[in-house]
Amino acid sequence: MNMTSSRPYLIRAIYEWIVENGMTPHILVSTQSSAVSVPVQFIENGKIILNVAPHAVQALVMGNDIIRFSARFGGTPMNVAVPPSSVLAIYAKENGKGMVFGEGDDGGQPTEPAPEKPRRPALKVVK
Repeated sequence: MNMTSSRPYLIRAIYEWIVENGMTPHILVSTQSSAVSVPVQFIENGKIILNVAPHAVQALVMGNDIIRFSARFGGTPMNVAVPPSSVLAIYAKENGKGMVFGEGDDGGQPTEPAPEKPRRPALKVVK
């Protein structure tokens, strides 16, 4: 038996976790789908980053089929619609923690800040 996509549930859970921790949730959206309705002037390389913090959007609905909200872009109000399948990542702006989804992938991978490069050991000659 086929199950529905887990992506909308994961998006809602990570959103709630980010907000409850006092951070700013952002979503990275692929704009390739015709179902994506976003301000085209802010699209870069077929993607757009949207601030979905409670103070930045109005009437946010994170449904299983569509994520909808109203927000101001350059002072102009706009209605935004994004299918969860087009959300590539949801993360906290402040520290990058959240979840990344592959294109067409149903599951997600936690994001972590980039690890520091290992340093080469430094030896000193002591006389």
